[in-house]
Amino acid sequence: MSGNKSMAGNQKAKNTIVLLVDDEPDILELLELALRKMGLEVDKAGNVHDALAKLATRHYDLCLTDMRMPDGDGLQIVRHIMQHSLDVPIAVITAHGHMENAITALKAGAFDYLAKPVSLDQLRVLVKSALKLPQVGEFGDKSLLGHSPAMQKVRDLIMRVARSQAPVHISGESGSGKELAARLIVKSGARNDQPFIAVNCGAIPANLMESEFFGCKKGAFTGADKDRGGFFQAAHGGTLFLDEVAELPLDMQVKLLRAIQEKCVRKIGGAGEEAVDVRIISATHHDLAECVRQGRFRQDLYYRLNVIPIQMAALREMREDIPEIAQRILDRLRGNVDVNFSDRALQALQGYSFPGNVRELENIIERAFALHSGSVIDEQDLLLMPVEHGHSNSSGSDSNCPLPERLDRIEKQALQEALEQTGYNRTAAAKLLGLSLRTIRYRMERLGIKAPQEADNAD
Repeated sequence: MSGNKSMAGNQKAKNTIVLLVDDEPDILELLELALRKMGLEVDKAGNVHDALAKLATRHYDLCLTDMRMPDGDGLQIVRHIMQHSLDVPIAVITAHGHMENAITALKAGAFDYLAKPVSLDQLRVLVKSALKLPQVGEFGDKSLLGHSPAMQKVRDLIMRVARSQAPVHISGESGSGKELAARLIVKSGARNDQPFIAVNCGAIPANLMESEFFGCKKGAFTGADKDRGGFFQAAHGGTLFLDEVAELPLDMQVKLLRAIQEKCVRKIGGAGEEAVDVRIISATHHDLAECVRQGRFRQDLYYRLNVIPIQMAALREMREDIPEIAQRILDRLRGNVDVNFSDRALQALQGYSFPGNVRELENIIERAFALHSGSVIDEQDLLLMPVEHGHSNSSGSDSNCPLPERLDRIEKQALQEALEQTGYNRTAAAKLLGLSLRTIRYRMERLGIKAPQEADNAD
């Protein structure tokens, strides 16, 4: 990004220009004074018409606008900047208690919002974040691989939301890369050098949830032997990633909503509140709208989290990307070992349904890499279950059982076939599978596989 986008020094900051838009002279004066103390140049407009005219004739590094003005509202300015692809982060000032206005502005493309009465501390934080944004076109990350329309759509959306502070909700099947997308949003945005705190909402005991999120004071409850911060304090200045957010109990949803809206939290046992600057990204494999309809998730929190939705594609919806993703996984595993996929193996992977998505693909390739012999991973090394085209095998249950159980079943079948082929000679079976004798003994024990004479003795 160009030098005038940095807050690293006064020399650079002096060239940074902020456009303030408000019809109240007192507020304009207060904001101008605060921004000039930060070393910024300030231009002012008293209504929407003047603001649009100034945006047409001068480049600004940030626009800060009130929502309600005599000749229109701040949303018109947000939409103007988006429609004309102006590289200007814009934040809106909205009346306290009118969160729907802020959410509408965020959906339209606003970078962030401030609530009246404006906190100067929050203003400074917002300005510093906005001026650290990368320019449009500075995104080159390849961690989400693939060139299918589905993946390109996700990457394009990530590029846009990275330039905002708006809450993002990522939905998609298990293993489809939701946390990877969240990390890419952060990596491509203004908070890339700040904490990223990932929280699995389904893994926290209900009785500890409030203290885990907001912290506690010493003596607040049994076991609270010192003052301690929570997830919000740990993520201050950065991003809080709420994975499996649908698992939050309803009473915790109320407290989370308040913390997000007020941008402050209160420790358990604490007398006062402390401001927190946190961007929220949430994710779940559930249909959150359906959870709202069923009464399991609060509608007001849903609208607050789902400001910008991102739907991760299932791997079976981007089959043309499977060879590229598989090759990248294999490259990571093999190091200096000379091994590659056969054409038949890649064709088999492209034909597989992948109920576990990319995570399952990783497991399959890791297993194939461990079991293969020679320099080629062939179709039989993949040990794919025959559940393609909606058909299951004779048991009728493989496509519905948990992924670890299915993979254990595949491995057990491969081991038993090799053992039967070698007359249960473990050394020969290990050689056939490309395993060490120690490894095959361990896997037989873990999976409960016994030679016929051992089974007879056990009886």
